[in-house]
Amino acid sequence: MEKPGNIATVELKQRHRVIANDNKGYLITKRIMDICGALIGLICLSWLFLIIAILIKLEDPKGPVFFKQVRVGKDGKEFYMYKFRSMVTNAEELLESLIPLNDTTGAMFKMKNDPRVTKIGKFIRKMSIDELPQLWNVLKGDMSLVGPRPPLPREVAQYTEYDKQRLLVTPGCTGLWQVSGRNDLGFNEMVELDLKYIRERSILYDLKIIFKTIKIMIKPNSAY
Repeated sequence: MEKPGNIATVELKQRHRVIANDNKGYLITKRIMDICGALIGLICLSWLFLIIAILIKLEDPKGPVFFKQVRVGKDGKEFYMYKFRSMVTNAEELLESLIPLNDTTGAMFKMKNDPRVTKIGKFIRKMSIDELPQLWNVLKGDMSLVGPRPPLPREVAQYTEYDKQRLLVTPGCTGLWQVSGRNDLGFNEMVELDLKYIRERSILYDLKIIFKTIKIMIKPNSAY
């Protein structure tokens, strides 16, 4: 139930429509940057992929190395997003019982001490290494290096029309939310940061977020 006084705020948000920066020159340059960045990343980090794959298999020989999950991309189009598996193989089945313990707000689920996370999973999530296979998604065009994080279908089902504006652009491996506090921020704050990015995005802005992401990978923030 909405708290008294919140209805007017929600209505105001729904009247406020975001206009994405869809400058053709920017979009072409961004796609070139995505392809080059993804190729360089996949080639240069192949040694790290191998090490992480071995560690995942050593901890759980029967489980897969990679985890794929349906996510919602630009204009509501669904696609498979890839990650290194950081949880037990039946993680999705256990989710329902953990939802009441959600550590964040709104249409997201985050749990600081999630019992489904494996030992190697805790490390690769803290360092954001689990996200690296998404470079393949970038190469395919499902994702960009920078953009709003792609949500789950069950999360989008809870979105307001205002929230759905996150889907105006191609989702990214990293974004303004990740470099601005990540799990310390609630759902509404994430939405506002994503819409700010969508309004103001540019190549310079993208590069700034990429460099901040590299810094956070070296010195982790609130990822878990």
